[in-house]
Amino acid sequence: MEQEIPFQKEGIYARNGTLFVIGPRHMAKVAKVLASETRTKILEVLAEGPTDLDSLAKQIGQSKANISSQIRLLESIGAVKASYVPGNRGIKKILELNVDKILMKVKP
Repeated sequence: MEQEIPFQKEGIYARNGTLFVIGPRHMAKVAKVLASETRTKILEVLAEGPTDLDSLAKQIGQSKANISSQIRLLESIGAVKASYVPGNRGIKKILELNVDKILMKVKP
């Protein structure tokens, strides 16, 4: 059974845990962002639940600067969202998975 697409225009939309990607240009953008082992590892870790940037960097085994850069790309397509909470020394960035499914369609 095909899932109905609730959008009439090309674009990238996140709704109810699904990332709707409509149109070839947007499909290419999402595919490019997902075509990284580091970014797919980030998604895998966040699928277990929200975590802070420091913990995520340690789990992935990369620098906070690199993970932060990778997170920005995942945020640009709506796959990940960030929030900020008070930490021991300043503000702590908490990351969580925004979607658990991606649906791509060539035309609306």
